[in-house]
Amino acid sequence: MNSRRSWMVFVVGVSAYVVAILQRSTLGVSGVAAVERFDITAAALSSLAVVQLVVYAAMQIPIGLLIDRWGPRRLLIIGLILISIGQAVLAIAPDLSIAALGRVCVGIGDAGIFVSVLRLVNYWFSGPIVPSLSQWTGNIGQFGQVLSALPFALLLNTIGWESAYLAAAALCVLMLIGVLICISDRPVDDSTGPIRRTWGSSLDILVDSLKRPGTRLGFWAHFTTQSSGTVFSLLWGFPFMVYALGISESAAAGLLLVIVFSGVVFGPILGILTARFPLRRSNLVLTIVSTMGIAWTMFLAWPGHPPMWVLIVLLVALGIGGPGSLIGFDFARTFNHSRALGSANGIVNVGGFLASFTMMFVIGFVLDLLSPGATTPEQTYSLSSFKIAFLVQYVVIGFGVVMLFLARRTTRTRLAEDEGIKVAPLWVALVRRERRDGD
Repeated sequence: MNSRRSWMVFVVGVSAYVVAILQRSTLGVSGVAAVERFDITAAALSSLAVVQLVVYAAMQIPIGLLIDRWGPRRLLIIGLILISIGQAVLAIAPDLSIAALGRVCVGIGDAGIFVSVLRLVNYWFSGPIVPSLSQWTGNIGQFGQVLSALPFALLLNTIGWESAYLAAAALCVLMLIGVLICISDRPVDDSTGPIRRTWGSSLDILVDSLKRPGTRLGFWAHFTTQSSGTVFSLLWGFPFMVYALGISESAAAGLLLVIVFSGVVFGPILGILTARFPLRRSNLVLTIVSTMGIAWTMFLAWPGHPPMWVLIVLLVALGIGGPGSLIGFDFARTFNHSRALGSANGIVNVGGFLASFTMMFVIGFVLDLLSPGATTPEQTYSLSSFKIAFLVQYVVIGFGVVMLFLARRTTRTRLAEDEGIKVAPLWVALVRRERRDGD
């Protein structure tokens, strides 16, 4: 545990996650090229991204069960193989249906990468460093968006669609070789690896995890924090900035990196706060959601064309949501037995992507509805249409916040009954602390 070998496994595992994020986010910077290549509407473009996320979300619970049975190494290998196949199919796809098939492969392969790396962290490390490394896994992984926004976008603009996507697939194959050479499931002296269970017992563990209010709290924490940034960075942000705001494609790709760097800056802070105040993690989640809500409200309510600084404030706020969503996995870790961690992480990971693909599709539907006679992308992706379409987020995330409050109340009740720990409302705790300091 916590050895030099542990750190090598962590570096290679996180590198695999970086590559997976690159493959996942390539469509985010090639949305404009996809519209031209396949001659598709806004709803069709959104369906290309949605099908990937639907598959990703649908696979989370099966992936959780498989990690508990097979271990993370095998799922990393299978995942990287499927992603490389999917990107190769997308490279040569002649029409939207074949392109969607490629994204299905990417979605299935991507589904197991992050939760597998989290499981590797739990196998190879112990002590208070575990939640910090989980945060760093999410933060470092977002550099995959840097690779998609800079080198991949450059390749797309210089050597074309097919060559750029084939290059991305080749990178995935190289990462697969690294995993085969460097990663094993756990240390040699660790006997807590995958347990050969029947499918019935695995389902019993899954059901038990679903019944735990802490797991549901993690689900809704992920649902509310991760989705808005995902919708913006994986699909709608790029065409929005290019067509609605009149920003050049290269500048728009660069601006997407603000989301990444914001997550890198705020991620470690959130990791420290999560470890330091474990009974206030839901308050951190609500603070993050409120920050994003205020930023979106300021942006959408701005009369006319918002200035650049308002856009940057929005991007920074969206960036906080990425590492903020990792708090959901911390709920899963602390409210579940270690034997059920794969299933619990899978349940939590469904949350943000369920919200994301819902909003992605509805935003595309609204954009087409607002421009029935549009013949050019500029007409479909106007600023006024986007401002209306982005309002969808308030409905979806608002629902998630209500459910988060309900899950938090149930979790705190269970915590008081099982462990005698009573969590007072935040304002009560602050008043008590103020009185103690005054004494």
